Amino acid sequence: MTESNGNPRREFLGLAGKAGLSTVFAQALGVNLGLVNVAQAAAVKPFSFAMIADPHLYGAKDHVFDKQLEDAVLQVNEMKEQPDFVVVLGDVSHNGVLNELEKGKRILGNLRAPIRSIPGEHDWYLDMGAGWRANFGDEFWSFDHKGVHFIGLNSILVPDFWTKAGLTPEQRRDWFMPLNSPVPGVWGTDARQREWLKKDVAKLPTSTPIVIFTHSPLWDYYPRWNFQVSDAVQIRGILSKFTSVMAFHGHVHHTLYNKIGNMTSIGTMSTSWPWPYPPVKLPYPQFQQYRADPSNTSDGMGTAAVSITGPGAGRMQYAPFADSVPQRLIDGFKI
Repeated sequence: MTESNGNPRREFLGLAGKAGLSTVFAQALGVNLGLVNVAQAAAVKPFSFAMIADPHLYGAKDHVFDKQLEDAVLQVNEMKEQPDFVVVLGDVSHNGVLNELEKGKRILGNLRAPIRSIPGEHDWYLDMGAGWRANFGDEFWSFDHKGVHFIGLNSILVPDFWTKAGLTPEQRRDWFMPLNSPVPGVWGTDARQREWLKKDVAKLPTSTPIVIFTHSPLWDYYPRWNFQVSDAVQIRGILSKFTSVMAFHGHVHHTLYNKIGNMTSIGTMSTSWPWPYPPVKLPYPQFQQYRADPSNTSDGMGTAAVSITGPGAGRMQYAPFADSVPQRLIDGFKI
């Protein structure tokens, strides 16, 4: 991993690709990411974690998405600084069938680090999460690690529209397949998870660094494509007492950044395909990656990692499979 060579603008955020391992660090960006607060907490010890999002595996043998997830696993395993754990941000399967989920568990099982997972809508609505739970465990959870409190939520829940309509499991699932499907409505967590979250963080000091994972973003990025969480305002309210909250998500299949109050939100690339950016003006356009190269089936995809190395030394890193990051990110920037 490339070092900053004392340049204060190249201190925190790293972007790496297979071809060039280009790395960019920005101290001002690190402050906005909340990583400085995390690193400066007295109880925090240096560590890193990695993220893999949206494999969308099919049941067919030797599907191209299998190879891309295998590449992601290899990429994480070859990190110079091995992560303490890897978070899988949902949509391991595409159709939610058991052999897809089992394939995902088998490929991800080659990671050297332990795995934590949250579900995506593609994993869930064929059997309402039964196969996902059997392979990946609890749908929401929390744990403490080296001074940081981590939270994972199931953010793809909707009220029951299928029972009254008499839909089969396959019909129910298929309503979640289109990006802008009008029938399920806006998905989110639910009252049960919000109550659990309140209790989970109730006794934590306000200085505790919080890192939260959801499949979809905890802000209204583009509701027309279900790029949001319906109860994000309530979730942000529950976490509003904390000095620093980092929120990571998948689902959008591209790099993304936003900040609301004390919560900084970071979107990750997928390992399956890149979605285009929606036709909206982004608050932080500097985080947009290039559109995928149609001649390169791995372009626009990859993994991500966060390192906490000590006081004043946090780092967010995107690791694309191909050179899909713009030069302005390689040069470093302030926001």
